[in-house]
Amino acid sequence: MDIKNVMKADKKLIEDRLMELMNINLTYSSKILDSMRYSLSAGGKRIRPCIFVEVLKSYNIDVEKYLDVACVIEMIHTYSLIHDDLPAMDNDTLRRGKPTNHMVYGDAIAILAGDALLNFAYELLFKFIKNNFQINSVKACEEISNCAGIYGMIGGQVSDIINENKDISSGNLEYIHENKTAKLIIASMVSAGYLANADENDMEHLRKYAYNLGMAFQISDDILDIIGNEKLLGKSVGKDVDEGKNTYPKYFGIEKSKEKLNGYVNSAIDEISEIKDKDMSFFAQLATYIGNRKY
Repeated sequence: MDIKNVMKADKKLIEDRLMELMNINLTYSSKILDSMRYSLSAGGKRIRPCIFVEVLKSYNIDVEKYLDVACVIEMIHTYSLIHDDLPAMDNDTLRRGKPTNHMVYGDAIAILAGDALLNFAYELLFKFIKNNFQINSVKACEEISNCAGIYGMIGGQVSDIINENKDISSGNLEYIHENKTAKLIIASMVSAGYLANADENDMEHLRKYAYNLGMAFQISDDILDIIGNEKLLGKSVGKDVDEGKNTYPKYFGIEKSKEKLNGYVNSAIDEISEIKDKDMSFFAQLATYIGNRKY
C-alpha cells in the first residue's frame, strides 16, 4: 500500500464534497462564504477526515453515505485553525502556505468565518442524524461534539493559552496535548467505528490507537516548530518558544522528545495490530508516517 496515494485519493473525495457543500448563495453576506471557502480550500493533509474514511473502508462500509460526516470533522478542524491564528491567540500570518484568514479578510470576518464553519458543521450533523436515525449515528455525532468542545479540543486550547510562560506539571502537559490535538483524531476514528458497527473490543483499540497517534502528532509538531522548514510546513516556525508554549521539547529536549514520539508511534501500531480480522495496514503505516514526518 502506498499511503500517500491512498490519502491523495481520500483527500480529493473529501475536498470535492466540501466544495459541493459550500455551493451556497447569500445575497447580502457572501463575504462570509468567501472567507469560509478560503480556509477550507487552502489545502492541508486532511489527516482527520482521511482517518474517518479509512476506518469505514476497513469495515467495507460505503464511504459516500457518510462523507458529510468526514467533511464536518474537517470544518471543525479548519474553524479551530482560523481562530488559533487570530492576534488574540497565536497571532500567526501563515497557514498551509497561505496568508492566514484574518490577514486576508480582517479579524471580524475571520472570527465569524470560524463561527460559521462550526455552526454549519452542526447543521450537517443534525441533517445526518435525521436521515440516518439509529443509535450508532447519535453516538458518532456525540463523540465528535464531545471531542471538539470543553471536554476536548477547546479544553486543551484553554489550558494551553492560560499556561503560556508558566511551568506546568507533566499531567497538565499531557492534558493539553491529548485534548488540543488527540481528541479530534479520536473523534475521527471512533465516530467512524460507531458508524461501521465495530464491536466493543475493536472500539477500544480504535480509541487507544487514535490517542497514541494524536499524542505522536502533537509531539512531532512541537519538534518541527524548532527544527522544521517553514516552506515545507506551510506555517511559521519558532512560535512555541517565542510565546512560551508548554511543549515536550521545552521539558525534555529534542532527543528525549523524539524517544517519546517513537513510544507513542509504537503503542499506536500495537493497538491497531490487535484488530485481527480487518485490514488495518493503512493505520500502521500512518503511525510510521507521523513518526517520520518532516512537514
